[in-house]
Amino acid sequence: MDTTRSQQLMAEASKVIPGGVNSPVRAFRSVGGAPIFYDHAKGSRVWDVDRNVYVDFVGSWGPMILGHAPEVVLEAVRAQLGRGTSFGAPTELEVRMAQAVVAAVPSIEMVRMVSSGTEATMSALRLARGFTGRDLFVKFDGNYHGHSDALLTSAGSGLVTLGIPSTPGVTAGAAGDTIVLPYNDIAAVVQAFEARGDRIAAVIVEPVAGNMGVVPPRPGFLEGLRAVCDSFGSVLIFDEVITGFRVALGGAQERYAVTPDLTTLGKIIGGGFPVGAFGGRAEIMERLAPLGPVYQAGTLSGNPIAMVAGLALIGELSKPGVYAELERKGARLASGICKAAETAGIETCCTRVGSMSCTFFTAEDVVDWATAATSDTQRYAAFFRGMLERGVTLAPSQYEATFTSLAHTDEDIDIAIAAAAETLEELS
Repeated sequence: MDTTRSQQLMAEASKVIPGGVNSPVRAFRSVGGAPIFYDHAKGSRVWDVDRNVYVDFVGSWGPMILGHAPEVVLEAVRAQLGRGTSFGAPTELEVRMAQAVVAAVPSIEMVRMVSSGTEATMSALRLARGFTGRDLFVKFDGNYHGHSDALLTSAGSGLVTLGIPSTPGVTAGAAGDTIVLPYNDIAAVVQAFEARGDRIAAVIVEPVAGNMGVVPPRPGFLEGLRAVCDSFGSVLIFDEVITGFRVALGGAQERYAVTPDLTTLGKIIGGGFPVGAFGGRAEIMERLAPLGPVYQAGTLSGNPIAMVAGLALIGELSKPGVYAELERKGARLASGICKAAETAGIETCCTRVGSMSCTFFTAEDVVDWATAATSDTQRYAAFFRGMLERGVTLAPSQYEATFTSLAHTDEDIDIAIAAAAETLEELS
């Protein structure tokens, strides 16, 4: 596989962009080699600048649930481009998007659009503090909620990929307001609330952890969080930037029948464009300016291009049978790779929720960050490179999800399974 042009571009980029990339995990530091520079994509395929073609299971880290460049989204965007790309003023599109989100997501009575998942989570946390008048909040080891200061403490995703436990630049004061607990451990949550519950404004959680690999919630964990927050008057925030519209139309809260007070969204609702949102109970959301004292603003919030793209995509996801098909395809891929590992005699823990999955190279049952961290990351790196050489792209990190889309055919999935079988046999 010739990657000469990608290597040349990385050399150029490294002179003008820190590390040559605009998001750290793209640098391939944890899997080795130089990153691949993409040129274009369509459906289940991506093409790099050296004209290599790959079956893609990254999907821009989740948003491409219909596949790349779906025509329904392109048509909506083309129509809007001629009408304007940003107004800094209210539009009907924002109203229609808000109505679509409220109709789909059980917890959301009112919603505000922003421009990224990081912006959504930091705004939701500020709102929870403003609503409760408290300062502390609980997050979980290995859960990633964007790169705002307080939320980077013991975060997942890029930090664990690069082996960074926290990050310089986060003050002791910001970190001091953060209580970090093990994911899936409701007893630890109860203990923390018994000690400081009257000072805890919120619990923020990925209802399905998607930033330390894919780690489903244990039975009773989400229900336990709901009960504890109710008992102490704290706000329960579900970070559904990944799971929203991915694991069900109403997200993980629909799938697990647990309703938070606030929800953060992103990725899919932008249809491939930068977007975020946070919403929830009206009595909390009404504390936002201009109705209330909690300030939040953004020049590009409700951007019309992102709104039309997201509306087009949500319209497709609302059709009958969509999530059953995503479930089927996700299961076919995950079980195929898991069986290939078993045949090769390699111990793995295969996790899946709907169309997001992960293959951990460990004999442990992965339920939290401590068990996820037992995965053999060097073996994953070799697996990643073997798959790439065979024309299949996975996330360049053990601690990210594999995403199946509606554009993936059974043939695409079989190609990936065959590539996994060959690669794993080489690694055994």
